[in-house]
Amino acid sequence: MTYTGNDFYCDMAVPGKVPLVKEYESDNVLAFHHTRPHWPVHIVVVPKKHIASFTALSAEDMPILLELLEALKTIAAKVEKEHGAARILTNLGHYQDSKHLHFHINSGEEKK
Repeated sequence: MTYTGNDFYCDMAVPGKVPLVKEYESDNVLAFHHTRPHWPVHIVVVPKKHIASFTALSAEDMPILLELLEALKTIAAKVEKEHGAARILTNLGHYQDSKHLHFHINSGEEKK
């Protein structure tokens, strides 16, 4: 699949237009294994509501952010237990390929 838009999460993942291996899903949050992983373990956690980036969060988004953080904590703890280590990261500006707030939970050495 080749995607050429700028918000894969709103356009494809959240509406279920691509098959995903889900780790967590609620009314507000979706966590799934990356469709093109950069690490041996690579899970993406996104709000279902469109929020452009971490720096675009507003006061009204705080309940969603709290749920995102809880999902990140739970999934990262599972990855750490299973693999001995985990990272959580997000990107901003030009580093952000998809213009939708998302966090990566990963473990292992980056794939070349």
